Amino acid sequence: MTNENLSVADGTTMPAYCARPSAGRARVGVIVAHELFGVNPDIQGVASDLAQAGYLTIAPEFYHRSAPPGRWLERDDTGRGEGFTYLNQLSREDALADAGAAVDWLRGQVDEVAMVGFSAGGHLAYLAACRLPIDFTAVLYGGWLPTTDISMSQPTPTLDLTPGISGRLLYLVGEDDGLIDAGQREQIGAALKEAGVRHEVVSYPGVGHAFFWPGTVPFSQQARDDAWSRILTLLAAD
Repeated sequence: MTNENLSVADGTTMPAYCARPSAGRARVGVIVAHELFGVNPDIQGVASDLAQAGYLTIAPEFYHRSAPPGRWLERDDTGRGEGFTYLNQLSREDALADAGAAVDWLRGQVDEVAMVGFSAGGHLAYLAACRLPIDFTAVLYGGWLPTTDISMSQPTPTLDLTPGISGRLLYLVGEDDGLIDAGQREQIGAALKEAGVRHEVVSYPGVGHAFFWPGTVPFSQQARDDAWSRILTLLAAD
């Protein structure tokens, strides 16, 4: 595991946690987009697990314009408050510039690029899939897609950009997610279908938001195991 510094088109430098597979060159490189709390040990763990599965993986610090390098937040009210401050300062164009820098960094080392994003990072992954050459995208409970509630979803909802998706997309969400209700799930599925995107929307009954993380109240082992299996299947697709 190493730390890399990626050059972004706006002249900034974005730190990224990097995990490399042991078996030499990877066919697919994966960008892991962090949730509200930054590149915390959970996100680093996902990157490491993907590397063990054979994928070159980086987890960029998308808050790099606002937060100190290496800054990650606890899952408490203080962490949420600080996280939303950073999130609301991340514009759509800055997020795309950051994701573009990560894509460029990977493209020189792999054949195909994928992105896996959690919550706010899921929104970022969906946005990146709409605008950038990303082959595979896994969005785990990415919120605010049909709204303009965060800076990344402005000036028009990110969901409106769906026709720009050229790769495959997997959307995973709990049916009891307080951020993404049944109406929004239907909107997301309809937008993907109408745009002709190769996609799958999977919803888990009785499961809430942020179900992926062990040791947290919303955690669902069954949903996590199924989600992880589907992510690996997506990344292995031809």
